[in-house]
Amino acid sequence: MSGKPTVGEYMTREVKTVAPDDTVAEVAQRIIDSDGHNGFPVTQGRTVQGFVSARDLLLADENAQIFTVMSEDLVVSHPDMKITDVARVILRSGIQKLPVVDDAGNLVGIISNTDVVRSQIERATPQKVGKLMRTLEQIHGVGVEEERRTVRLDRLTPTQARVYADELEGREYELENGLAEPLVVIDNDGDLYLADGHHRVMAAQEIGLAEMDAYVVVLDEPVELGMAQTARQEGLDSLSDIEVVDYARHPLVEATKRLQ
Repeated sequence: MSGKPTVGEYMTREVKTVAPDDTVAEVAQRIIDSDGHNGFPVTQGRTVQGFVSARDLLLADENAQIFTVMSEDLVVSHPDMKITDVARVILRSGIQKLPVVDDAGNLVGIISNTDVVRSQIERATPQKVGKLMRTLEQIHGVGVEEERRTVRLDRLTPTQARVYADELEGREYELENGLAEPLVVIDNDGDLYLADGHHRVMAAQEIGLAEMDAYVVVLDEPVELGMAQTARQEGLDSLSDIEVVDYARHPLVEATKRLQ
């Protein structure tokens, strides 16, 4: 992936569309039957004619054709457009999805605010991993490698004794919508220590997930990790030992209240 991610790297290529002569009733039913769609590009062949949203259909006659109610003044993006630029457009316009068209004006994909968030997550996590790897190399003098794995949650040793209940709902939403960062795990001679992602794993358990995507930092020889010592001192052997704190708000929330 390039240093500056583009729309083409994150857009959805298989786009569901409707035709200008479809009726309001037909498209409304498609929105109802779809998995989270609140509108569709309107295409004639591969050419984008407009976009129709659920709001456009609200007061329309059910027998009216879509070309009479669709929005024709479209904001579109190009596959080569930088994600950062598309993020500005989405933020300033309030549009949740942009059709992506090629140089000939043909529809080649769609980019959503969810895709933009995912792109930023995927850039942030490797930076955390790189910093962790450098720290381990400097402190312990060992070689380290990074692997991308799916890890079983029941194999993880936590290194954080408590999580906040008010954060778990948000983490569940992220997981269900594909927005959660991968975990960061250290593989110390086969023992897997959770370095980052305690709220995410607890939320995953709440919704019945048994495994998650992770960046795994593999040490080339076993060492005595400080986080392993912390886990022993806190009596942390498995995720069931993590305390869910439901009687206190997150410190950042309390700090925000004090500033008001």
